[in-house]
Amino acid sequence: MTRLAGILAVFTTVWLAAAALPGPVQAQRIGPVQSPILTIDADRLFAESDFGQRMVAEFEARGAELAAENRRIEEALETEERELTEQRATMEAAAFRLLADAFDEKVQKTRRTQDAKTRELNLAFEERRGVFLNAAAPVLERLMREAGAAVILEKRSVFLSSNAIDVTRAAIERLNAVLGDGEGVSE
Repeated sequence: MTRLAGILAVFTTVWLAAAALPGPVQAQRIGPVQSPILTIDADRLFAESDFGQRMVAEFEARGAELAAENRRIEEALETEERELTEQRATMEAAAFRLLADAFDEKVQKTRRTQDAKTRELNLAFEERRGVFLNAAAPVLERLMREAGAAVILEKRSVFLSSNAIDVTRAAIERLNAVLGDGEGVSE
């Protein structure tokens, strides 16, 4: 038997054995994958979990309130600017300059204040995301132990892997079962 014929015979035997299995091997797996390394998409974990979705909705509402406040302030400043511009024709240049400078300072102060509110909102969101990750850690650790894994890596940090080691969907389901929408999870 030639070497090529031997390789073909082995390949045929493996193929026939695999074809005799009832459906794909992966579909037969019960529970999480057994692997020393797992991957997870942390953004998807957050975005698709009930806890993450509640937080996003809460912060989107707070962001919408801030945006509405910014629009109201902007409209008021535009009205004030138009009134100041109309007064210009009836005022001396020096007096107008004082009013214009005061208005400019008011605009700058308002912008700093509103920018600070936006930064505070973003910081609060990131802090709550940290609360989510801390609350998720025991659930992920349990999933990791069940899979016999030593590590869970962020999926985007991995150059190449099998989708079989991605446990994001299972982690989301577990988080939803254990934490729900996170309403009772403290900071």
